[in-house]
Amino acid sequence: MTQLLVARPLWCHYGRMADESVSDFGIIAWRDESGWNVSQLTDTDLLGSIMDQLIERSRQFGGAIALVSVAEDFFIVAREIGTEMKMMISDATFGLDNELAIDLLEMMDLPFPEEDDDSQPGGDVDLLTDLGINYLELEAIASDDELYPDEAIEAIAKRLGFGDQFIDLYENGE
Repeated sequence: MTQLLVARPLWCHYGRMADESVSDFGIIAWRDESGWNVSQLTDTDLLGSIMDQLIERSRQFGGAIALVSVAEDFFIVAREIGTEMKMMISDATFGLDNELAIDLLEMMDLPFPEEDDDSQPGGDVDLLTDLGINYLELEAIASDDELYPDEAIEAIAKRLGFGDQFIDLYENGE
């Protein structure tokens, strides 16, 4: 299968140069009686830390979603539903060389990619179906070569109804 390479624009959505280094960024979103709320994850380097923060907020408010952008590489969506942790990764091939991706694949008991595997999402891609994003839509966002991971999680946040809060937090730390 031939893979089409898409050239990225010189400037992406948030005004950074395409070759600038981008750090990881993650949020937790939850609903209360006033609607959606978001806060920044304090640690996005370790899967255990992301899960701990998600579980704490989820149990506090009856549910929460974590959206994590990992550099310019991939994104993760995680959600605790009842006592079950559901997660997906936008590109499972990063399980070859990224510790966070490796940990996620191991925790979810997913097969590890081979060197020549094509990019594809992995995990529970249906984890947002009850909130209005079915697995086909989430796979389409994950597979969109023109979106950086931070733009992909912004698209998810907008689709779920907390896009403005996401943008405020991402751009201003508010």
